[in-house]
Amino acid sequence: MKDKKLSGRPKLSPICNEMKLDFPSHSRNEAFARAAAGAFIASLDPTASELSDIKCALSEAVTNCTVHAYPDKIGMIRLEIKLREDGTVMLTVKDKGVGIPDIAKAREPLFTTDAAGERSGMGFTVMEGFSDSVKIRSVPGKGTSVTLIRRLQGKSSS
Repeated sequence: MKDKKLSGRPKLSPICNEMKLDFPSHSRNEAFARAAAGAFIASLDPTASELSDIKCALSEAVTNCTVHAYPDKIGMIRLEIKLREDGTVMLTVKDKGVGIPDIAKAREPLFTTDAAGERSGMGFTVMEGFSDSVKIRSVPGKGTSVTLIRRLQGKSSS
């Protein structure tokens, strides 16, 4: 008997590798997250441009945790990366911080909760620009999860 699709969604390619990394929300750990992600994703043979795009989007997600999720303390950030056989990279950045009360508003370009005016309000816009998809889940007072999805073409198909 043939398999039938249960929904209109395409079947996901199997995961070929995955990792989880927990680190404190010190701003210096943004570079650490970028380096760790870059080293892990390298097995898919991305182009330099693809890797740069992913690292830039990841930087914004991690910076949001350090600045907004834990504004008055150091908390933990979890980075999860899943590599799929079709070359799709899924990066999820999770925190247990203050959460986002209005995700739609937070995704608007130039919106910021920074009263001091030091932030541009472009974090989610940058993430969306360098990713194929950005999924945000948040519960005020419990934390936020941001998943960045990017399908790589890689050097082998260039």
